[in-house]
Amino acid sequence: MMNWLTALEHEARTLLEELDTHPEARRLFDGSVDKDRYVHYLIQTYHYARWTTPLMAEAGRRMKRLGLHPQLGNLLLQKSNEERGHERWLLADLKNLGWSADRVERQMPTPAVTAYVAWNRFTSRCGRPEAFLGTAYVLEYLSVHRASQSVERMLAANTIPNIRKAVTFLKAHGTEDERHVEELTSLLSPLIDREEQTALLLSARTTRVLYLGLFT
Repeated sequence: MMNWLTALEHEARTLLEELDTHPEARRLFDGSVDKDRYVHYLIQTYHYARWTTPLMAEAGRRMKRLGLHPQLGNLLLQKSNEERGHERWLLADLKNLGWSADRVERQMPTPAVTAYVAWNRFTSRCGRPEAFLGTAYVLEYLSVHRASQSVERMLAANTIPNIRKAVTFLKAHGTEDERHVEELTSLLSPLIDREEQTALLLSARTTRVLYLGLFT
């Protein structure tokens, strides 16, 4: 039996493996993605990233209000501040690919993205707010292991017009999130309550399953 932190990392590693065998995701990671597919990825990322700041802040405030692990509540509030404005990086990248903000807003999120937002809204407002940290772990782990690689390979391939001005979001997350994963692992280590552990693992697993839907 693996301990719960090992199980949490297992969810993140499994997502990497699943993405590496997914035809659309593999194109992004190896730099062979074309403009239309990259635009689709950025738009879907925008549709979930725009909710990250408010939902993380709600989860953090609710944790503090309920008296649950003030340090983790503060961490969620800190992360919400760190993520603030990141959706504007996506809009800037898309603008440099010929997509206005209004045009982006008119695009529908995939069912998986809609479900992802709904799940994290539920845990933040009604469920176990600490579960959002499971979501954050998986996404930051993914950024550490794939974001910078994707940028380097897309720039090397140089097949998308103006690509050098359209990788702001990925470039920033590849360099920032390594420290975040280490910090998060350290702060989660003292959690011994099985229900809390289960909540984080369930949120991590839900994020893993739904993330593949960005590429549909």
